[in-house]
Amino acid sequence: MKQTECYRHELKYEITYLQYLELRNRLKLVMQADPYTNCNGCYLIRSIYFDNYTDQALREKVDGISSREKFRIRYYNDDFTFITLEKKMKDHGLCIKYDAEIKRRECEQLLQGELDWMRNHPSSLVQELYVKMHTQVLRPRVLVSYIREPYIYSAGNVRVTFDSHIRTTLYHRTFLEDHVKDIRVSLGMPDMVLEIKYDAFLPDVIRKIIQMNGIRLQAFSKYQVCRKFG
Repeated sequence: MKQTECYRHELKYEITYLQYLELRNRLKLVMQADPYTNCNGCYLIRSIYFDNYTDQALREKVDGISSREKFRIRYYNDDFTFITLEKKMKDHGLCIKYDAEIKRRECEQLLQGELDWMRNHPSSLVQELYVKMHTQVLRPRVLVSYIREPYIYSAGNVRVTFDSHIRTTLYHRTFLEDHVKDIRVSLGMPDMVLEIKYDAFLPDVIRKIIQMNGIRLQAFSKYQVCRKFG
């Protein structure tokens, strides 16, 4: 099981398109584009989120529970050759993520409820999900899609991302399709979601750029807003 080096800070802001243009132009002066992006500096992220029959992960987010976890399957640019199972944990505003690569066939079996292969999988994270799919009745609930524009800054291991075009699969329960059936989440949504992740400290140069725009720190969950639709 692969783990990020430590708990990280995660800040989120809802911003307008004009604020995005101003922030991006300033950040690009000091930050580098993520090398894994396409020619437009972006990539498509799709995440299949798991929850139980009581919607525990959703309720804990809505209720503001400070310590919580959620499982998801993630892939990029509709490329099924690289799929990861992830567990993201939050503890009083700090985040840590565990992940394990799984094969497409394994992912398809998991989504279809064929779980026996998970019992003795070499990844302890896959084994953990196997146990929780039995004991907590975790099941895939919704596919969340969005476009991400990422930037990196080595000091403080800072990662700044702009997320837009958030989409949800509604009541559609078939996942890992070549043609995704989803809709744009637009009602009450910001133009962009700005996320800032860093380790022990946020460099002053990044902090000042964010503060100059007068934006406010907010709690925002793509999973939560997409589950409003099913």
